Order: sequence, then structure tokens, then C-alpha cells
Amino acid sequence: MSLIVAALGFGLVSMSIIAVAAVGFTMQFGITNMINLAYGQVMICSAYAAYALNNAGVSIWAALVVGALFGAALSFLLNRWVYAPFQRKGTNLIGMVIISLAVGLMIANLMLPIVGYYSVSYHLDTGPTTHLGSITLTGVQLAIIALAVATMLVIHALLKLTRLGRAMRATAANPTLARNCGIPTRRVIDLAWLITGALCGIAGTVAGMNSDSFSVASGSEFLIPIIAAAVLGGAGHPYGAMIGAVIIGEMTELSAAVISPQYKQVAAFAVLVLVMVLRPQGLLAKRGALAAAG
Repeated sequence: MSLIVAALGFGLVSMSIIAVAAVGFTMQFGITNMINLAYGQVMICSAYAAYALNNAGVSIWAALVVGALFGAALSFLLNRWVYAPFQRKGTNLIGMVIISLAVGLMIANLMLPIVGYYSVSYHLDTGPTTHLGSITLTGVQLAIIALAVATMLVIHALLKLTRLGRAMRATAANPTLARNCGIPTRRVIDLAWLITGALCGIAGTVAGMNSDSFSVASGSEFLIPIIAAAVLGGAGHPYGAMIGAVIIGEMTELSAAVISPQYKQVAAFAVLVLVMVLRPQGLLAKRGALAAAG
């Protein structure tokens, strides 16, 4: 029983990381109708950008900001230079999925000669350990949970309380109508890719902080629970992604405790398959995605 309780504690950290990543992933789909399978590789690129500074002696928390900025810039450029031109030509959803998959493979293969095949880890002080019964969390893990909560609150405020949030919801619901109403949809989409890219960069860096090590191959490993959480909550629905992250984060850690750590990815994939079979629209899905946030 104590092992299961401890796993629930680790699940709090996992769901925090997945929530930050899944909200960015699902917002990209909601606003641009784009399933970005290169998302995991952007995460790992951002993690390595933070690692380069951290390895040079910079604090991991300062490096986290750089990771977020790197993720934002790379995501913006990918959309501007790759995805948007194909979408303007009328490439369908399946075609864009294939393109994003190819982009992810190219990023991974471009990274290998730069960073190498071997795993790396951050230099960081994990801080004091906190014990809550059978749950044991380090200072870094508590900071990751707090960062995720703060990020979710910021996203909520963005979508509910700002003009940009309203414009993003309108663009997600009907981009043509939004454009005809005077909303600069291209600028809104650019800002959306910057914001979601920053979320991607944050998630990649904190995932590296919570892991003993990471490598280029970690990008594809990150992607499975993210997609599972996004699909479970309802593709394009940021609040659904938050709920999905809670379920996936806890399930993966429980499966690791009850069965084997090697089955964490299997658990996420199993949830993804079950959702696609039993409720393909997800828990909170509405077409128009971010419009549901209104």
C-alpha cells in the first residue's frame, strides 16, 4: 500500500509536466487544426538549450527561461516556414500529420551530430526532501508542481480575461468569420505558436529536471503521454488536457509501481487506445476547441 501511495506522489509531478505540455499541444490543434507530432522533439531541443547553459554554470531556473524562449522561437519558425505554407496550399489534416512527423524525424537526426547519442543530465540541487506519509518529494519536484499550477492559472487568465484570449477563441471557432470581423488571425496564430512553444519548452526542461537523464530519443517518449492526455480531455480543449494530464500522470506512475516501470508508456498508450474506441471525442470536447473555454 505504501508503494501505491508513494506512486500517487510521483504522479503529482508527472501530471504537472504532462499538463504543461498537453495544454500547449492541444492549443496548437485548437487554433490551427494542426496535430504537431514534432512537439516532442521541440521539447527535447528546448531541454538541450537549457542544458547548454546549465552545463556552463548557469542556474537551472535561469536556464528554464531560456528553454521556454527557445521552444517559443523554434515553434514559431516551424509554423511560419513549414506548416503555414502547406496549410495555405490546402494540405489536409492527415497530410499535415505526416509533414509534422517528418519534421520531428529531421529535428532528431539534425540534433544527433550536435549533442551526441549519449544521455545527459542537469546540474541542480534537488533541495530539501518533504515527507507526507509515504509520499516523498524533493524541493525541485515541489517547485515543478507549483510551476505547473501557476502556468495553468496564467493560461486560464489568458483565455478568459484578455483580448488575445478572446481572439484566440474566435479564431479557433471560425477563422474566416474572425478575420471578417477584423481580428488579425495571422497575428493571433503567430502569438499562439509563441505561447504554446514556450509551454513546450518549459515542459521539456522540467521533464529533464525530473529525470535522471535524457537524450534525443526522449522526445518520442515524451510525446505519447502528451497525446494521450490531450485526446482523453478532448482534442483542442485546454481544460480537458489538464484533466487528462491528471489521469495519465497518475496512471503511468501507478502502473510503474504495481507492474513495472517499463510499462509506463504502455499504460499511456493503452488509455489512448481505449479513449479512441470508447469516447473518441474525449471528455470535454467541443468543435471549435478553445471556443469551449468561453
